[in-house]
Amino acid sequence: MLSWTVGAVKITRIVELEMPVAYNAEHPFLAEATPEALRTMPWLYPNFVDEEDRMRLSIHALLVEAPGVRLVVDTCVGNDKVRPSLIGKKPLATNFLGHMAEAGWTRESVDTVVCTHLHVDHVGWNTMLEDGKWVPTFPRARYLIGRTELAHWQGEDDKEQQEILSDSVQPILDAGLAELVDMDHRISPEIRLAPTPGHTPGHVSVMIESQGQTAVITGDMTHHPCQLAHPDWSPPFDSDPVAAAGMRRSMFAQWADKPILVIGTHYAAPTAGHVKTDGDAFRFDV
Repeated sequence: MLSWTVGAVKITRIVELEMPVAYNAEHPFLAEATPEALRTMPWLYPNFVDEEDRMRLSIHALLVEAPGVRLVVDTCVGNDKVRPSLIGKKPLATNFLGHMAEAGWTRESVDTVVCTHLHVDHVGWNTMLEDGKWVPTFPRARYLIGRTELAHWQGEDDKEQQEILSDSVQPILDAGLAELVDMDHRISPEIRLAPTPGHTPGHVSVMIESQGQTAVITGDMTHHPCQLAHPDWSPPFDSDPVAAAGMRRSMFAQWADKPILVIGTHYAAPTAGHVKTDGDAFRFDV
């Protein structure tokens, strides 16, 4: 179980799924990330690309413990939910909550939840199945949901996305636990949201600043470290690929060559590192 300390803040990674992604020309995760292209970036191996040239991806939550705050950032896919676009027709049955308990966190101890955006693998454990009903997993938490993000997806007619809202967001609203927030909302003196739209219209990252130290939890403004070398590589599920590419380049440039710990929301272990300038682009040092 990976963890990092940033001043007075502790961040712990709780893994739900680890996924090797082989290149598929018909349905590519990143169209340009062929095995040949990946091999031109030897720093990706072996942590982020395996010996078979498969990109290593992780679906995990980040537990952030700051003075007066116990925050969960992104709640993965969740158990008992059929998500054909990501995991097929068989729902997950993982020990996610057990792993949280191993880190010293109970459901009741969480006081804040942030979803960087409302895609399938970032909202799942907002709720859990109890007596045939979806109920809030963290009953004492306030769930911070982006006002812009929610309005966007409520206006979409995608069937699976509407099912995601129905079982993972609407029960939070019904329970009165949701707080609709702006994209630059401050959670505590050490933790604030930073607008990083592009992947989705209301996407945010999470900035942590404590005792002169800084970290950022990326969310899906980047999915894989190869995008540091190629910020223009956008997956098909970026809402606005051009804006997403511009956001990546802008953020990487802001973080480059500074003591800012970058924690990738889908980066495989070791997950966190530093952005370094590499020619006219960047690389990830761990």
